[in-house]
Amino acid sequence: MAYTTIKKPEDYFNTKLYTGNASTNAITGVGHQPDMVWLKSRDFVQNHEMYDAVRTATKRIYPNGTYVEDTDTAGLTAFNSDGFTLGSSNSSNKNGNTFASWNWKAGTTGSGTTTGSGTGKAYSYSVNTTGGFSIVKYKGNGTAGHTIPHHLGAVPKMVITKRLDSTTDWMTYHASLGNDKKVAINTTGASESSGSVWNSTTPTSSVLAVGTSADTNNNNSDIVAYFFAEKTGYSKIGSYEGNSNADGTFVYCGFKPAFVLSRDADGAGENWFIHDNKRNTFNPTNTYLRPNLTNGDGTAHHYDYYSNGFKNRYAGGSLNSSGRTYIYMAFAEQPLIGDNPATAR
Repeated sequence: MAYTTIKKPEDYFNTKLYTGNASTNAITGVGHQPDMVWLKSRDFVQNHEMYDAVRTATKRIYPNGTYVEDTDTAGLTAFNSDGFTLGSSNSSNKNGNTFASWNWKAGTTGSGTTTGSGTGKAYSYSVNTTGGFSIVKYKGNGTAGHTIPHHLGAVPKMVITKRLDSTTDWMTYHASLGNDKKVAINTTGASESSGSVWNSTTPTSSVLAVGTSADTNNNNSDIVAYFFAEKTGYSKIGSYEGNSNADGTFVYCGFKPAFVLSRDADGAGENWFIHDNKRNTFNPTNTYLRPNLTNGDGTAHHYDYYSNGFKNRYAGGSLNSSGRTYIYMAFAEQPLIGDNPATAR
């Protein structure tokens, strides 16, 4: 029996590095047509930027800040069959500077009316059920128990949301924290109890419930939500305990990681981290970017990537303090078992 239905993970997620040219720049080699692109400058201070096909090209939001959605006609201008096209904007294509982009495939589009309590509102979506990823743009209705269809056909373990018309935080649901906790991907704030964000309701295989929070359900405001469900051999969303030892906790994923997003779930003042397999092609995987900051690459806190998961190799610090819980979301470079099984680095 095959371990995973996804034999080639880069058909659904891939990291692509590129160099800016301050002109029209067609970025190819992604391996699929991305429907969500998260990009960041590596060698100078600049905002993270996120674009998606539901909101359409040129519409950007900033994972490190509370800024409202804006339009950059010289930013990401098109989603292409094997990548994306950039204009002359310095923030995404500064001449001679290096950038990282993380690319997810959705693809099947549609629209409808939200469900649950209160007045149904319009929403639109793009989904890939094989990869367990969907993008949904919906209008809030201000009523507790408003439910947002996500079309995954599986329970999402992580949901990242941003209200587009207001300077609000990026409300993030993570299954390891539970349905009465919120954490913001743009801040170093600790996770907090809040029944009004997710209505103290665990997402189902069909909908996400939201409460009365203006961040996730302000009446008539446009909100975007990115849904991630686990897929065996391709994605893993969970938590691990730190041990303050360079021989850190091993996290079994069932695949060789290509990307790990992680942070301390317990305390305030802790950054988020993104490590990937393109900025480090061998262990240690020690080059990181921080989603909540504008800084370029750092090289301190690090993991080793193995054929079946990842292991902390930094004693203490922001990703391995003893007794602390860390949440993560990981995507595969290669599945552990199948037609093209993973090998060690």
